[in-house]
Amino acid sequence: MVDYEKLYHIMVDGAENAIAAINAQNYGMARKALIRAEREAEELYICTAGEEASETTAEIPQ
Repeated sequence: MVDYEKLYHIMVDGAENAIAAINAQNYGMARKALIRAEREAEELYICTAGEEASETTAEIPQ
């Protein structure tokens, strides 16, 4: 099951880190924070969505 609350927290944390880096005029670090959050959230989504698909497929009568 996809944990959207976890995905939300990953992305918000990444955005907060990026804002802090922008405020410090460290634009490279801001970019890295956003990319890291995106990849982490995407990986979590792909893994959990794949599990959901497997569960759904298993429930389909043959």
